[in-house]
Formats: sequence, structure tokens, C-alpha cells
Amino acid sequence: MQGLCAPPLHFPATAPRRRRTLKTVARSARAELREDSDPLIQSAIHSASLRLGETNRTEPLFIDPYAACFFPPFTNKEPNIHKHQHHHYCLATKFIDDKLLHTAKRIDGLKQVVLFTDGMDTRPYRLNWPSSTMIFDVSPQKVFDIASDKLQGVGARLPKGCMFFHLPVESGDIEQCLRSKGFSGNRPSIWAMQGLPLESQSSFEAILSAVSSLAMNESYLIGELPIDIIDQSDLKNWMEKLFMSNGFKVQIVSYEEIAASLGVVLHSQVNNDKIMFIAQQLKFSDDQMEKWRQEFERVEEDGDEQGFEEL
Repeated sequence: MQGLCAPPLHFPATAPRRRRTLKTVARSARAELREDSDPLIQSAIHSASLRLGETNRTEPLFIDPYAACFFPPFTNKEPNIHKHQHHHYCLATKFIDDKLLHTAKRIDGLKQVVLFTDGMDTRPYRLNWPSSTMIFDVSPQKVFDIASDKLQGVGARLPKGCMFFHLPVESGDIEQCLRSKGFSGNRPSIWAMQGLPLESQSSFEAILSAVSSLAMNESYLIGELPIDIIDQSDLKNWMEKLFMSNGFKVQIVSYEEIAASLGVVLHSQVNNDKIMFIAQQLKFSDDQMEKWRQEFERVEEDGDEQGFEEL
């Protein structure tokens, strides 16, 4: 892991270069200090440790060649890779990976993927996306900045022809941010949520509302939802009503179902912290409705002009 994470050492030949090197070291030290104390960063690193543990198994569910770079070099922070045999997080990661790629390759014209993440999601780099796919990552800015530097340091590259855009979740207005980056509600899209730090039930409801406005008819939303932010006694009924009110038909997927479909055995009890779901958009996006409104007005105007000429 150290060989992958640690950048090569360059010995300075001049005083100015030496000063720049010292500044770089100081910045690196401050970054590691933030990593040690920031709960968002620590949570993202923990998720990376689970992916690294899965990657190092004899028969892994998936391969994440970049997870190791998120750990500080020359430390003893390498996770116990044998502790997390087929962890629920890894099952969810495999499930989401497969659904994303299957949908992206099955639906003609699907070139838009939106990922709600913890900032250290490596899917843009490790999945074999179709050419010209636009990938949008919505995540905490400070975590993404650290992850981006480390991924760049180990040579992570997007698949050929793909584009990547980051949107800070702190911006608040997800709809406006996505539109400003080129997202179109007149083209198919697929959305995934895993690891995004949600503060409350209302924060998830706001995100779902934004997705509902932007996602074209028959688009998909897949993900994990933390249960501890939800103040509901009947979780299944609440989810069905919430998703339906936003135009989605939702299906709850158990981790046991995922494990059975993959032919693996769970080595721990059922995950009571999160709930897996897959939802399909049944209504039309705001962009679709606007396009049809304009077309309807055009047809009406053409009809009025033709009627006037006949008179």
C-alpha cells in the first residue's frame, strides 16, 4: 500500500525548489491533521477501508484499485482486511455497481450519471463507463478535495471520452448546480446514493424532490439510506408514500437478497443501520414538461396562422 500511496521523492537542486517542497510538506501535514479530526473524512476513509478489505479477498465481489491511496503513507493505519468478510457495505457497493453499469449500457442515450457520495467514491475511475458518459459527483467539498489530490497522485483516470463534474453538497441548490454543469432533464439519467452524509430526514426529502424534478421519465435512483435520520415507525410504508409523492415507484432490497443473488454467505447479522432501495421515475421531468409546453404552444400558433390564411 505504501508503494501505491507515497509519491516519489524529488531532491531539490535549488533553494526556491526547496522552499516549495517545504511548503508542500507543510500542506500535507495540515491535510493529515484534518483527516485525523474531521468526522466526515474519517467516515469516508472507513468506507474506503471496507472496499480495500473486499479487494484483498481471495474471491472479491469487486476490485477497487484506488482505495489504498486514501490512507496516509508510512503509518500503521492499514485496515484489517480479513475482518470485513462480505460486509453489508461491500454487498451494497457491488449491487449499486452492477445496476449502474447494466442500466448505463442498456438504455440508449443514457449519458448522465449522478452520484451522491462521501467524497471518496472511486466509481468514476474504476467502472467501465460507456464513452461520452457525464458523471456528476455530489459530495462534501473538503473530503472531495483531499480525495481528488490523492487519486491524481496515483494516476487515476476516467474512461476514455467520459466527463466528470464535482458539485459541493454544501451549495444547497442541487438542481441549479447540476443544470449549470450541463445536466439535462430531457436525456435519460441514473442516480445513485451511497455514503452521502445526511443530517436529517428533511435533507433526504429535499434531495429526492430535486431528483424528481430533474430525472427524465424511466430514470433510476439506487442507493442506501441511513435509518438513524428517519423518525418513522413504519419505514416501508413511509418510503413508499414519500417516493410515490415524488413520482417514483420504489422497491426495498434486503442485504440477504443481494447476498443470495451473488451466491455469498453473510458473516454478520442483518444491517440495521441502512436500507437499500431501487426506484424508477414514473413522471416526466420539469425539462420534459417545459419542452412539451413549448411544442404545444407552437402547434397552437401554427394552427392559428393557418386558420387566418384560410379566411
